Amino acid sequence: MMQEDVTNWFDENKKYISMRIEDVRIKLAKMIEESGIEEDLSKEQIDQHWDEINRLRTAMKIPPSLESISNAFGLSEFEEQILLVCIAAELDSEVRGLLVQIQSGTSQYPTFSLMLNLYENAHWSSFAPNSPLRFWRMIEMTSDGPLMTRPLKVDERILHHVTGVSYLDDRLKGMLSTHDFPANITPSQAELIGKLRAVLRRTYATRQLPVIQLLGDDRGAKLDIAAITAAEEKTSLYILRMNDIPIDPVEREALARLWEREVVLSGAYLLIDCTEASATDLHRNLLPFLEINRAPVFLALEQPQQQTINRTCVYYDVNKPNEAEQIGLWKTVFKDVGKDQLVEFDKLTMHFSFDSQKIISAAGEAINLNVDKDGLIENKTLWDVCRRHARTSLDGLAQRIVPKADWDELVLPNDQIEILKQIAMHMRQRATVYKTWGFERKFSRGLGVSALFAGPSGTGKTMAAEVLANELQLDLYRIDLSQVVSKYIGETEKNLGRVFHAAEESGAILLFDEADALFGKRSEVKDSHDRYANIEIGYLLQSMEEYRGLAVLTTNLKESLDSAFMRRIRFVINFAFPDAGHREEIWRHMFPADTPVNGLNIPKLARLSLTGGSIRNIAMNAAFIAADQVESINMEHILLAAKSEYAKLDRKLPTTDIRGWRE
Repeated sequence: MMQEDVTNWFDENKKYISMRIEDVRIKLAKMIEESGIEEDLSKEQIDQHWDEINRLRTAMKIPPSLESISNAFGLSEFEEQILLVCIAAELDSEVRGLLVQIQSGTSQYPTFSLMLNLYENAHWSSFAPNSPLRFWRMIEMTSDGPLMTRPLKVDERILHHVTGVSYLDDRLKGMLSTHDFPANITPSQAELIGKLRAVLRRTYATRQLPVIQLLGDDRGAKLDIAAITAAEEKTSLYILRMNDIPIDPVEREALARLWEREVVLSGAYLLIDCTEASATDLHRNLLPFLEINRAPVFLALEQPQQQTINRTCVYYDVNKPNEAEQIGLWKTVFKDVGKDQLVEFDKLTMHFSFDSQKIISAAGEAINLNVDKDGLIENKTLWDVCRRHARTSLDGLAQRIVPKADWDELVLPNDQIEILKQIAMHMRQRATVYKTWGFERKFSRGLGVSALFAGPSGTGKTMAAEVLANELQLDLYRIDLSQVVSKYIGETEKNLGRVFHAAEESGAILLFDEADALFGKRSEVKDSHDRYANIEIGYLLQSMEEYRGLAVLTTNLKESLDSAFMRRIRFVINFAFPDAGHREEIWRHMFPADTPVNGLNIPKLARLSLTGGSIRNIAMNAAFIAADQVESINMEHILLAAKSEYAKLDRKLPTTDIRGWRE
């Protein structure tokens, strides 16, 4: 529609409404005249007025809004006349005055009784609760009392629409939100938008308005696709959180009725965001709402909602852009700002899986933060920006550990150090081996890098994960499996699923601590509990194999893990109890360079048969004791701290281990 046509329509529509209101004035005046209050109005005058209305209507390229509403909601001629008189009462003071006269001062708004007497084509069905005027809440009864004498008012949203003003109903504003779609979309998203538009047009033609289920792991892409689809269909998209659908049936039906009316008035689309909804909520709230709301609806879901509803359903997978599309988006964003980049996009997208919005946001931040003298974005700057943007998904689900340890601080046998370096190598070279060399095309499963760190508490398992995080410049998140495992069937898988789903965006290192809570000896299935326990184990193993980052499990009881489990772990490192030589090395690395020490005999300290974690506790406690006495740390302080640590471990400090400490 051209702007000139729109401007002309507003003027013509205003004139048309004014002329129809004039007809209402004539009708009311005629009723008063027949009661002897006013002079007669000639038939020629009335006929001439209607000739002018018909000429104007014929000349209008776009139907007047009153006619459009009547057709859209299926109003009879008399029902349109009722609506018109209610509109006239709002817009014209002379009409209100005539209504007061006719109704002996009782009301300035029309009643059903008045309407039955005002028009010859009146019919009682117009007043029934299921009539269009009342079903769609186009008119309101403003008081109690007998039905026929209740004053009638036009709904405000309908009034404004008739006058050419369109807006979202105030009763819906607090529940609905909008979504700004991105400037860049991927080819697969553009293809899906084309399919959605075709489905909507086809189903509108057949009046079988669909429920379109957008499935997958990328909530942002679902909103983007639905918003762009609406924009290309020249309308708006509004978003309703599923948890905001009223539980009360009366309130739920009122919401459905108002929204369906809004669709008729504006053609808008609705997306119901079910991302945070439980299965119970879907059954209790969503399905009844879809049954009573016949307008087209988008559903943002991770899994298809297949419970029976009396609606046509179509299903589409909406996932994040694939790696090739992500690389294309990164290059497009940098090209748009005139930065011909040397960024290693293959490695970037191997670790960070971003949607369109996050790519645009991260690239913009990197551009603003640090541009080198040649006008290029530094790889490290972009990498660090991506790490920050990716944290938002995981920070609420797991504990982020800021890695501080490096290779020099890690005291392990050479064989274990070598395996850790192999893990780092696998992570660094994934893009080359999987993409360039084609292993990803040959092997579809088992491409995740998984490791098992087995050994007693305090032997350096967490420190080793920190070293890897530092080496690879990735975030490290600790997940306590003892907190994730649930006694309720299916809840453990959901908890694990949320963690892995959130981690996919960041490529972070996941440290699953206390794996013994879930991975004991897999039992022969004797009852339902055994069967579901094995399902939980299988789910985690599958998730680890599919995870694009590094997943590390820690256990104190390696011997309790069965061979089937061990075969699915790529790396296994045994963190043995440190011998005297390793304990001596741990003590040498324990005190920071700025710490004042005096006369510490490292070989004697290494006699203490303790893990690195306990040695750290003793060193820290001794430092506080020395600081309180305003002294450098000496053997006496270490002795006091050691006694405290042994007591905590419920062990007796052997006198042979501390012999000669005070010499």
